[in-house]
Amino acid sequence: MSQQSVTPAGFAPDPGAQSRALWLSTIAFTVCFAVWTIFSIIGVQLKRDLGLNETQFGLLVGTPILTGSLIRLILGIWADQYGGRVVYTGTMVAAAIATFLLVFAYDYPTFLLAALGVGIAGGSFAVGIAYVSKWFPKEKQGTALGIFGAGNVGAAVTKFLAPVIMVGFGWKTVAIVWAVALLVTAAAFWFMTQDDPDLARRRATGQKPEPISALMEPLKNVQVWRFSLYYFFVFGAFVALALWLPRYIIDTYGFSITTAGMIGAAYSVPASIFRAYGGVLSDRYGARRIMYWTLGVSVLVSFILSYPPTTYVVQGIRGPMEFRLETGVVPFIVLVFVLGFFMSLGKAAVYKHIPVYYPNRVGPVGGIVGLIGGLGGFVLPIVFGLLNDLTGVRQSCFMLLFLISAVALVWMHMAILRMEREAAAPALAKLPELPEMQPIHGAAQEGALRGHAIADWRPEDPAFWEAKGRAVARRNLWVSIPCLLLAFAVWMVWSVVVAKLPAVGFRFDTGQLFWLAALPGLSGATLRIFYSFMPPIFGGRLWTTLSTWSLMIPALGIGFAVQNPATPYWVFLALALLCGFGGGNFASSMANISFFFPKREKGNALALNAGLGNLGVSVVQFVVPLVITAGVFGALGGDAQAVQGGSTLWLQNAGFVWVPFIAAAAFAAWFRMDDLASMKASFADQAVIFQRRHNWIMCFLYTGTFGSFIGYSAGFPLLARTQFPEVDALQLAFLGPLVGALSRSMTGWVSDKWGGGRVSLLVFIAMALGVYGVIHFIGIKEQPGAFWGFFASFMFLFLASGVGNASTFQMIPAIMGKDMARLMPELDPAQRRTQAEKESAAIIGFTSAIAAYGAFFIPKSYGTSIAMTGSPVAALWGFLAFYLICIAVTWGVYTRRGGLLHDIERGRASAPPATA
Repeated sequence: MSQQSVTPAGFAPDPGAQSRALWLSTIAFTVCFAVWTIFSIIGVQLKRDLGLNETQFGLLVGTPILTGSLIRLILGIWADQYGGRVVYTGTMVAAAIATFLLVFAYDYPTFLLAALGVGIAGGSFAVGIAYVSKWFPKEKQGTALGIFGAGNVGAAVTKFLAPVIMVGFGWKTVAIVWAVALLVTAAAFWFMTQDDPDLARRRATGQKPEPISALMEPLKNVQVWRFSLYYFFVFGAFVALALWLPRYIIDTYGFSITTAGMIGAAYSVPASIFRAYGGVLSDRYGARRIMYWTLGVSVLVSFILSYPPTTYVVQGIRGPMEFRLETGVVPFIVLVFVLGFFMSLGKAAVYKHIPVYYPNRVGPVGGIVGLIGGLGGFVLPIVFGLLNDLTGVRQSCFMLLFLISAVALVWMHMAILRMEREAAAPALAKLPELPEMQPIHGAAQEGALRGHAIADWRPEDPAFWEAKGRAVARRNLWVSIPCLLLAFAVWMVWSVVVAKLPAVGFRFDTGQLFWLAALPGLSGATLRIFYSFMPPIFGGRLWTTLSTWSLMIPALGIGFAVQNPATPYWVFLALALLCGFGGGNFASSMANISFFFPKREKGNALALNAGLGNLGVSVVQFVVPLVITAGVFGALGGDAQAVQGGSTLWLQNAGFVWVPFIAAAAFAAWFRMDDLASMKASFADQAVIFQRRHNWIMCFLYTGTFGSFIGYSAGFPLLARTQFPEVDALQLAFLGPLVGALSRSMTGWVSDKWGGGRVSLLVFIAMALGVYGVIHFIGIKEQPGAFWGFFASFMFLFLASGVGNASTFQMIPAIMGKDMARLMPELDPAQRRTQAEKESAAIIGFTSAIAAYGAFFIPKSYGTSIAMTGSPVAALWGFLAFYLICIAVTWGVYTRRGGLLHDIERGRASAPPATA
């Protein structure tokens, strides 16, 4: 038998069984997909019968999509463990029963419960992918999986047939017919197919199924999550557009619901069928090339579709010339169909990769990729609606798709370039800096003009540290601090700008202002997750320079946007998100500096970097109110804005004032900072921290310190104004962040001397007492002097949180240095030390990312508590309970006798620091 007919498991399947497996799987998936989308039709009648509002209707239609996506992972795992044939059949039977039970639902909650069961049908995709792939060799899997994936056309089957049945016989008949069809398909599939060759081989040899832990192992690879992002776009966005297009066409072009529905159905059919053609092209030309075409065309098309109708007036020689840019209905339909066509090719190309790279893990890998893609179909329509409400621009949905496709394309291209560079590294190292130097380039010139990372870096060696290390480390620290201070200033400047927007003529309501105030916290915290891994990948010097330059975008954007009250709201939303660049910088800055210092000085160094960097919060609250009252930049800064009462403001200065300092700091980072060769690590190298339990424990504890600091910084002014309206607390708002920042920068030595665990334990006790003080003084707020007790309690909280910020970060290197001997006993001491430093840096960055969400959740907790109870006290009692848990965790895991840090910290307290 030729190799072409041999499966990856080494079996030669019967051609008839192979063909039946493919076509019956495809038919079954078509029927499952039709059932999965049944609520898109019967939901219209249910909305009328039950009197549902738009939100309730959206949840009812989206529930099967959500559950069908979430269940894909476990169904894919079961398919690999027990065989796709039995799991596929069981999935169809379970979905058929749930669909039939729809007829017995009688109110909204019971319909939601039934919708959960109907969603099982959507999980069939992961089972089918695992089953079909095992019947075909690698060179034919793209075509086979493309044909199988064409079962997406089931959505169009429901849209065409279900309305006819529902009009003639009612929605219950639709549910019964679909359930019967699913049962018949399940029976035909069971009796006409065979177990896949891999399962047959395991049964013949008596091999037991692999445990779930082994099947989940590939999910640690960043490559799997990159595939998931691709599928989030090509499948999730496809499903989202299929649901969104009718409404978009009606609102934008005024079509009737019948015509819009037919256009939506016509979009779904070819976009499903061409998936099979995408599989053929992936087999013939390679999945990578198809993905380049898919993402490249998607970026171009989504950019055109995202451009809102715009009228331009050009001041010409003979007077104003006006012209308008707008996508007409015919170009729109053509572009959408082009987008759908390339999405269908991309769906096949993504799944061409999986059986090639993970032949024995198709179920779990295909399951998680399908899960993320399915979530896109659930989440994106909700986000489309949210963007419409926030921006007032209908094309905002395509703006989001442009962003997603652009990120996916850039990520894919960077991954490929990195792979190619690593493969060609020796040859590239021998090339001259410029091609014109080739004739005079020889061995003596190799690498002479190329920057080098410091290869010999031994901070734990006292002789090296005193002779060379300390000076280099301190130079990098003192350049890093102003870069981080500016990052915090840009991150928090939006809170000051938002408060002043109504005064200069912007007509945003309270809800819109809340979103503008909250988004920098959300985006900054999210970016920290990614930024924490960047220094080892790009080098600390390069990444600090780039991340500092990135602050120019929101700084200049704010300066230009606030000068015109006609600036649309979506521009301010974008600027609010971009201010998150400043929040993200903290993670990378701390991860970078942690590499330079020995363990005995890490706590103080990180405290100085973070504490003086945190001063940016106080600096912005002190400087911005001053600079917006004068034309600091003269004519270059623009005209002043009139304020009610006859005064003027130069609100643009809130952004422009940081520009020269950002430029100076970025140049200083490039010319005065260094890269360390020992810092280099890929994301995969650092992703090991997600397996370390201490990473998650420290995320929890650091949320108690830094999450409290940044959350109280954001929420104190509003809380003080609502509880003590007779006091102008805004003039004192900068003092809290100032106290927290200074206490962090000046108390790092305490943790270095006495141990971060013991100091953190005392900090959490102090924070519990501080919150109780706030609760007490809010309870007696009518009495004289209550505000000053309230204010003093908050200053005590800021002081304690600053000390805790330093102490928790000091704990991380000590924890990993101690635990590495247990985690990696096969490494020698030097290798364990290097690995501990890499993991400590990644954990420091990641914990800072998680804790930064306090900037959003603490103010939001105040608001929720006030809305539900009329007082913020319920939220404060919740904070107190959280600190009590932090006390228990710190003592139980780290500081008690027998805890991980007990012996280390008692030794530090009584003896000089041990050297490496």
